[in-house]
Amino acid sequence: MDIFNQLLQGFITAATPINLLWCFVGCALGTAVGVLPGIGPAVAVAMLLPITVKVEATASMIFFAGIYYGAMYGGSTTSILLNTPGETASMVTAMEGNKMAKSGRAGAALATAAIGSFVAGSIATVIVTLFAPIVAEFAVKLGPPEYFMLMLLAFTTVSAVLGKSEVRGLTALFVGLAAGLVGLDQITGQARYTGGVPEMLDGIEIVLVAVGLFAVAEAMHAVLYEGKVDESQNKLSKVHMTKRDWRRSWPAWLRGTAIGVPFGCIPAGGTEIPTFLSYAAEKKLAKDNSEFGNQGAIEGVAGPEAANNATVTAAMIPLLTLGIPTSNTTAILLGAFQNYGIQPGPQLFTSSSALVWALIASLYIGNVMLLVLNLPMVGLWVKLLKIPKPYLYAGILIFATVGVYGMRQSAFDLFLLYAIGVLGVVMRRFDFPTAPVIVGMILGPLAEAQLRNAMSIGEGSALVFLQRPMSVTLLVIVVAVLVLPRLVASMRKRRLKGQLPA
Repeated sequence: MDIFNQLLQGFITAATPINLLWCFVGCALGTAVGVLPGIGPAVAVAMLLPITVKVEATASMIFFAGIYYGAMYGGSTTSILLNTPGETASMVTAMEGNKMAKSGRAGAALATAAIGSFVAGSIATVIVTLFAPIVAEFAVKLGPPEYFMLMLLAFTTVSAVLGKSEVRGLTALFVGLAAGLVGLDQITGQARYTGGVPEMLDGIEIVLVAVGLFAVAEAMHAVLYEGKVDESQNKLSKVHMTKRDWRRSWPAWLRGTAIGVPFGCIPAGGTEIPTFLSYAAEKKLAKDNSEFGNQGAIEGVAGPEAANNATVTAAMIPLLTLGIPTSNTTAILLGAFQNYGIQPGPQLFTSSSALVWALIASLYIGNVMLLVLNLPMVGLWVKLLKIPKPYLYAGILIFATVGVYGMRQSAFDLFLLYAIGVLGVVMRRFDFPTAPVIVGMILGPLAEAQLRNAMSIGEGSALVFLQRPMSVTLLVIVVAVLVLPRLVASMRKRRLKGQLPA
C-alpha cells in the first residue's frame, strides 16, 4: 500500500499542467531527434541536456524521461523506412522492418513497433515501481567498502560490455577517471590537475563532456569520414495492422518484454544482447520462418522492439537504486541528475522521494503520450527524414555550441567542448566506447570518497574489503566479469583447434 500511495503522490506531481507539458515536449523532441538518421537516444539526450540547466529538477527529470522514451521509439522509424539504425538497439528492427517496408508493409511494421514499445514499456514500468524500492531498501544497509566495490563493478561491467574489447573499454574508463580528478580535492581542498587555469577549479562540467563526446563528435565524424550515402526511402502505407498481424505480434511483444526486463535490471550494459536474443527466439519459434530475411516477418520487428523498450525502462532500477548506469543514455541521465546535486543511489528514495516517484509516474504518462503521439503523427516524423545531412549536422553543432555557452557564458567552455569533440572523433575512429568516459567522470570522485572512507574504517588496512561478506561477494563478481569471458574464449579456441584436422 505504501508503494501505491507514493506512486499516487508521484502522479499528482507529474500530472500538473507544467510537468505534463514538459513530458509532452520531451516525447515530441525525443521522437523528432530519434527519427533523424544516424542519431541515437544518447546523442538526443546529450544534445538537449543544456536546455534544462535552468529548469526546476522534477520538471527536468520528467522532460528527460520523455526524451529518453521518444528517442528510443524514433529510432525504429528510421530503421524501418531507411534501413539506417541510429544505434545498435535498432539494428535488429532494421533487418526485418526494412524488408517489410520494401514489400509494401511499412505501416504495419511501424504500428507493431509503436504498440510493442508501449506494451513492453508499461510492463517494465510496473516492475520498476514494485522492485526499485525493495532494491533501494537492501542497498541502504551497505557501507563504504561495499559501495566502493559496487562502483568497481560498475566500472568493469560498463567497460567490458560496452566496448568491442576490454582493453579499449578500460582505456576509455581511465580517460574518464582522469577527467573526474580535475578540480578541487573533496577532502583537502587542494587544486588538482588544473594547469593553472581558473575555469578548471570547479572541475570539468559533465554536461559539456556528454555534449562534446556524443553530439559534437557525431557531427564531426559524419563531416570528416562519411561519404555521400544514397538513402532511398520506402513508401509509407497506412499505419494499421491486420488481424493476422495482431495475432502474430502480441506473443512476440510479451516474449520480448520477458527477455528485455532482466537485462535492464542487471548492470551488464546495453540493449544489443536482449534484442538479438529476442530476434533469435522469434525466428526459432515461428511456424514458418521463410519470411525472415525475405519479405520481412512482423515477429522480427515486434519482439526486438519490445525487448529494446523493456530493457531501457528496467535500466531505471540500477540507475535509481544503485547509481549504476547500464548504457550510454543512462550514463548521460546520471550526469543530468548530478547537475542538480542529486546522487542516484539507495538514499535517493528517502532524500528525494517526491522526485523519484514523480519520475516513475511520468514513465507511465510518457508511455501513453508516445502511443497517442506516434501512431497518428508517423507521417509528420517521416517528413523529417528529408532534411539534408549537411543542414542536420550544422544544426546539431549550432545547438550544442549555444547550449554549452549558455551554461556559464564562458568562451573557455567552447574551446573545451570542441577539444572533447575531437577526442570523441578519434575514439569513434578507433572503436573506443564513449560511455565509460562519462561513467568514469561521474563515479570516479564518488569511488575515491568511498575508498577513503573505507580505508579510514579499516585504519589504513586494505583488508577491510575482505572482512565483510557483501564486499567479498562483489569483489568475486568483479574478478569474474574480467576473467570469465577470457576463459570462455580460450576454451572455445582450444575446442576449435581440437576439431580441426591435423
